[in-house]
Amino acid sequence: MLTTLSRIIKYGLQAFWRNGPQSTATVAILFLVLLGFTGLLVFNSVTNIILMDIQDKIDISVYFKIDAPEDSILDVQRSLDSLSEVKSTEYISRDQALKIFKIQHQNDPTISQSIEELDINPLSASLNIRAKELKDYSTIASYLDKEQFTSIIDKVSYTENVNVIDRLKSIKNNVEQGGFILLIFMSIVAALIIFNTIRLAIFSNREELGIMRLVGASNFFIRGPYLLEGIIYGFIGSVMSIILTSILVYYTAPHFNVLISNGDVWVYFKARFFTLFLYELIFGIGLGVLSSYFAVRKYLKI
Repeated sequence: MLTTLSRIIKYGLQAFWRNGPQSTATVAILFLVLLGFTGLLVFNSVTNIILMDIQDKIDISVYFKIDAPEDSILDVQRSLDSLSEVKSTEYISRDQALKIFKIQHQNDPTISQSIEELDINPLSASLNIRAKELKDYSTIASYLDKEQFTSIIDKVSYTENVNVIDRLKSIKNNVEQGGFILLIFMSIVAALIIFNTIRLAIFSNREELGIMRLVGASNFFIRGPYLLEGIIYGFIGSVMSIILTSILVYYTAPHFNVLISNGDVWVYFKARFFTLFLYELIFGIGLGVLSSYFAVRKYLKI
């Protein structure tokens, strides 16, 4: 059995090198398919990281009227805390708001002097509300629109960040759908090229195959080298794809990192490198073997 396997490997490698131009073209197209496959996986992961980071920063800011009694504001906070959609609330009093404003503009003497010259605190109290899920923000915003709150609430602000997430999700979905359709098309093209390469190899070796049949070679021994060619195509394409993907991620990671508060795309990629490479091998070798199998089944009559 070991002798048979070693000969299959030997003949499979010989066939791969013998069909140099066809093998190169096959590996090239499979490499592009795998690069697209890996690119979709990486794109999905990176956009999910960015979306999660943006979602963590989103909250509803409720600004109250200057003359709103603190007890009434705290009543609103307690009613919000009782909602199942609310994760947390933070009350910022007028004095706290003024203190924060002064710290933020301490290096701007014009603004600092203007604030000091005012006889009253011009800033209002506010509530920062965090929801458990992104979809819960609209429910909370609707709750705050109730008539009982209109007398003390001046403004509710949250739509800008939610719209950013909605646009990013829309872009993500459109790119993934378009990429998936393109990947299917390129996979079909790659499968046809592998199929045709194996077909040509079978025709060019038909005399050798006839001799093998005469001397009683097993079906496994005759078909094995062609199936091995499919494995070689998939393996080489996967290795080339993961190398180029690693280089691209390494050099583009800093541009994505500016969109993420805590995290590094390159570190994230390295932690999942072997999992990603395994997916590539399964997809690439699977596509190569399946294409070779159907070519052998159709053209190699034993």
